[in-house]
Amino acid sequence: MVAQPALAGVWCPSVTPFDNDGNVDIDALGRHFDRLNHSGIDTLLLMGSIGEFASLTQQERLHLIREARQLSPLTMVANVSSTCVPDMLQLAEAAWQHGFDAVMVLPPYYYGQTQKQLLSYFKTLDQQLGGKWFAYNFPARTGCDLTPALVAELAAELPNFIGIKDTVDCLSHNRALIEETRKVRSDFAVLSGYDEYLLPNLLAGGAGVISGLNNIVPELFAGAMQAWRAGDLHQLTAIQQRIGQLMAIYTLGDDFVTTIKTAVARRYESMTTRSRNYGGELSAAQYAAIDRLLA
Repeated sequence: MVAQPALAGVWCPSVTPFDNDGNVDIDALGRHFDRLNHSGIDTLLLMGSIGEFASLTQQERLHLIREARQLSPLTMVANVSSTCVPDMLQLAEAAWQHGFDAVMVLPPYYYGQTQKQLLSYFKTLDQQLGGKWFAYNFPARTGCDLTPALVAELAAELPNFIGIKDTVDCLSHNRALIEETRKVRSDFAVLSGYDEYLLPNLLAGGAGVISGLNNIVPELFAGAMQAWRAGDLHQLTAIQQRIGQLMAIYTLGDDFVTTIKTAVARRYESMTTRSRNYGGELSAAQYAAIDRLLA
């Protein structure tokens, strides 16, 4: 029997709620997770880009890892990315201690990386992490691309490297990752980091999607996976069209994190709209636009 990716399907990269004083709000995270727990999604990603990991202190990140695991029975992955490897390893160790299923890591950012450097980095990191891990490819933020050839080489050599989030706005990049890694590993998960690429990812043989919209409409994406598994192309087409419409939310404000949090707050009243990104507050007209989009 051919092995399949263990962590496939629909992931929610959860926002990190803050209270009105700007502190991490675990109670609000619990309310948010309670809704996600019953939505039909497969996996929660803690402290991804939309979770504002880069704006959290090391102590806040450790606190989130300690508290989050007990708030949900879902599969859970912690993004432990940092420019400081000892900090990453401390976060990963905390994730293992608290029952996380895997961790996720970006390549080094700020300093540009060659493919040779990336191979060296991930091979060394694999020896230190002590568990299953995903790579996070986001060239727009890191300044380097995890190419299909590079990822396939790592996947062939490192059994604990079990998948990748590919946040590249290019379908052919996602497809090439799937094709190249499939040559060496049937259990390797290639997940799209762009919400509207769910269906193209699945059609190409990918594992699913890690979608910021799942903070707002997780049932929609869970329904897409159900339709895919049932072979209901009519339903799947309708959902894909709706996802395409909802992508407009990313253009409504200056800061997509604040916009997503605002949509969650307006629809569910589970958290404040506060983000650590500056200048993202929405106008009355933008509030109205969110309401119309989600109606």
